[in-house]
Amino acid sequence: MTDKEFNPGIQSSQRLRLAGRIAHAFIDSKLSPLVIVAALLLGAFSILKTPREEEPQIVVPMLDVFVQMPGASSEEVAQRVSLPMEKLLREVSGVEYIYSISHPGVSMLIVRFYVGTKEEDAIVEVYNKLHSNFDRIPPGVSQPIIKNRSIDDVPIMALTLWGTGYDSYRLRQIAGELDNSLKQIDDVSETKIIGGQPRELRVVLDAQRLTAYGLTPGAVVSQLQIANTRG
Repeated sequence: MTDKEFNPGIQSSQRLRLAGRIAHAFIDSKLSPLVIVAALLLGAFSILKTPREEEPQIVVPMLDVFVQMPGASSEEVAQRVSLPMEKLLREVSGVEYIYSISHPGVSMLIVRFYVGTKEEDAIVEVYNKLHSNFDRIPPGVSQPIIKNRSIDDVPIMALTLWGTGYDSYRLRQIAGELDNSLKQIDDVSETKIIGGQPRELRVVLDAQRLTAYGLTPGAVVSQLQIANTRG
């Protein structure tokens, strides 16, 4: 019997293929511990130095377009303002979705662009599209107001106030007090009250006194609107 036939280790090493021979070489090599330590150090260095964010920002441009039509019902606002403006803004390149909300006297459109679209380009294109079609605005409709919206504007908490014996006006008053308290908390960016019945003032005009002061009802309405905006 020869040494080759007697030694089983020689027979098993001959049956190893390329991967086995490489593994066998690393097992017997004295450099293997150094390679392992170097790989661990490189991984630790990558973990410490690689930039990362807890909440990575995704660029999804969204714009709110507000248009007023005083005295019009929600159906009239939808037909004369919201739908025509939807068709117009769908012609803007990069627009993915358009949502419209029609209220009595007010129309709001939410224009969402594709992911990765530059926010500045989206604002400029929407403004240019609306500005070049100002001549198509129906009588009694104000010029559009464009406001950008980011992913940070999405509310993270909603509070609902209710209670027996409280009407919508009283609940809104309580919500206003709660709103002032929440704004004093650190890291609170913005709060908004939705619903309830806000306070209203009824103004009765005296025709004789208006004539004496040389005023018209339209002038009084304009001054009231300016004062309401400042308030």
